[in-house]
Amino acid sequence: MATIAAETEESSHDARGRRSFRLSPSAISYLQATPLIAILGFFFLLPIAMIAVVSFWDYDFAGLYPDFLTMNYTDTLGSWVTWKTYLNTLKFTAIVWALTLVIGFWVAYFLAFHIRRTSTQMILFLVCTVPFMTSNIIRMISWIPVLGRNGLVNSTLIQVGIIPQPLEWLLYSDFAVVLAMVHLYTLFMVTPIFNTLMRIDRSLFEAARDAGASGWQVLWNVVIPLAKPGMAIGTIFVVTLVMADFSTVQVMSGGQSASVALMMKNQMSLLQYPAAAANAVVLLAVVLLMVAAILRVVDIRKEL
Repeated sequence: MATIAAETEESSHDARGRRSFRLSPSAISYLQATPLIAILGFFFLLPIAMIAVVSFWDYDFAGLYPDFLTMNYTDTLGSWVTWKTYLNTLKFTAIVWALTLVIGFWVAYFLAFHIRRTSTQMILFLVCTVPFMTSNIIRMISWIPVLGRNGLVNSTLIQVGIIPQPLEWLLYSDFAVVLAMVHLYTLFMVTPIFNTLMRIDRSLFEAARDAGASGWQVLWNVVIPLAKPGMAIGTIFVVTLVMADFSTVQVMSGGQSASVALMMKNQMSLLQYPAAAANAVVLLAVVLLMVAAILRVVDIRKEL
C-alpha cells in the first residue's frame, strides 16, 4: 500500500509539472508562425532594409562608401527627368490596368456564368494558363514578327489594300509596350475575378429577376459589387507588376520609352547602386500608397 501511495503521489507531481509547463494557445500560435516569420524576415524584410541603408551611402566610379547622405533622394526627387519617368510609368499602369480589368472581367464572367460544366470551366481556364508555361521574354518577343514593319499585321493590311505602306507605330512604340503588358498580365486579373464570381450565390440572380431586374441591371447591381474584392486583388497584381517591369518597356519600345524600373536598371549597369536604391525606396513607397488606396476602397478580406 505504501508503494502504491508513493507511486500515486509521484504521478500527481508529474502531472502538476506538466500542467505548469503547458503553453497558452496564443504562445502556440506564435511558435507555429515562427518559421514563416523567420523566412519572410530573412528573404523579404532584410533585403528591403539593406536597400534602404544603401540608399543613403555615397558612391563614385571606384566604389561605395558607407555614409548617411540624402543626396541620392534629393537628386532623385529634384530631377524633372525622374518626375517625367514616373508619370510615364503611371500612364502605362493606368492604361494596362483599365484594359486588363475589362478583358479579365468579361473572360471570368464567361467562364463563371456561361460555361455550365465544371470540367469545361477548368479546361478553358487551363487553356488561358498555357502561355505561362513559357518565359515572359519569349512571349514578349513573339510580338515582334507580328507587329514589325514586314510582320503579319502590316503585310495583311497592305495585301487587303487597307493601308498603302506599313504602319510604323505598331512596333517600338508605347502601343507595343501596352499590348505586350496586357498580353502578359491579363491572367493575373482573370484568376481572382473568376474565383470571386464562382462564390456568388446564384439564387441572388433569380431574386433580382423576380424583382423585375433586366440582365444589365443584374450585372451592374449584383455581379459587379460582389466581384469588387476579386477586382481589387487583380488590380494589386497588375499595378505592382507593371510598375516593376523594365524588360517589356525596353524591348517593345526600342529604347524610346522609359519607366522607373528601367531607370534603376540603367543606374545599376553604371554601378550607381545607392542612386538605384533610393529610386527603389521611392518606387516602393509609391506602390504601397497605391495598394493602400485600393484597400481603402475595397475590403478584400472576404477573399483571404
